[in-house]
Amino acid sequence: MKYSGIGGQAVMEGIMMRNQDVYSLSVRLADGSIHTDVTHVKGTPAFFKLPFFRGMYAFFESLVVGLKTLFASADFVEDDEETKKKKEENPEKEKKKETVEMAGTLVFSLVLALLIFLALPFYLSKLFTAFIPSKTVIILIEGIIRILILIAYMAVIARMEDIKRVYMYHGAEHKCINCVEHGLPLTVENARKSTRFHKRCGTSFLFIVVFISVFVFAFIRTDSRILQLLFRIALMPVIAGISYEFLRLGGRSDNALINFFAAPGLWLQHITTKEPDDSMLEVGIASVNAVFDWKKWQEENFK
Repeated sequence: MKYSGIGGQAVMEGIMMRNQDVYSLSVRLADGSIHTDVTHVKGTPAFFKLPFFRGMYAFFESLVVGLKTLFASADFVEDDEETKKKKEENPEKEKKKETVEMAGTLVFSLVLALLIFLALPFYLSKLFTAFIPSKTVIILIEGIIRILILIAYMAVIARMEDIKRVYMYHGAEHKCINCVEHGLPLTVENARKSTRFHKRCGTSFLFIVVFISVFVFAFIRTDSRILQLLFRIALMPVIAGISYEFLRLGGRSDNALINFFAAPGLWLQHITTKEPDDSMLEVGIASVNAVFDWKKWQEENFK
């Protein structure tokens, strides 16, 4: 398998694919057709191209782009005639409204994530301090609790009908990328045969973040629980930077040791990806074709 650099995200009835500073959003419309938009983003500042710092930048930028494409896909899927009319009559007002809603959703999502995946495991682990004196063991227990909460969260939302389809599109996204990176022509038939698991997946990134956090949090030495929690929040960009480098290395290497550490993230993808149908693969192919000349890339990398 070769590293193409292309990545993506599943959205409502569609797939976003990104290649460097351009991304496409392909959505299956109600009439059965596929609508594709291509968007160029600002290039990454030079400082944030440096190892470690690029992970911090990529993490927060992916949150913004991810929410933006998720909102856009929801517009295509859920817009009724009245909403469409409002957008046509006053596009600037509706655009500002959507920007405010997106910003509010981003802030709310970050706060909720900090509460569920950072504060909750932290305070639950403190229940064990009554009979476990070792701070290192308590931090390890905190990490285990965080993993269990992450798995439970993914499994619970997987039961929602809309999320089931998003997970199927997630599988289609991976299959299309794997098809290209294994040197196969990007067709529905070839994509169908490709695996739905990929080492550069966001699911794997989340697991790596949890794993790395156990070691980083071990360096926090203060008796104040408030300071312990604040330090954890402050160190999240650092953990994101380290995790990104590991994920990037894993996506470029088939080393046995790297594959061993990547295995848990791939296992979690059994929850967050599902086998797609051919219509979903068609959406993924349309999204790849809009931003990536895979034929030229394969000619250069599979000689």
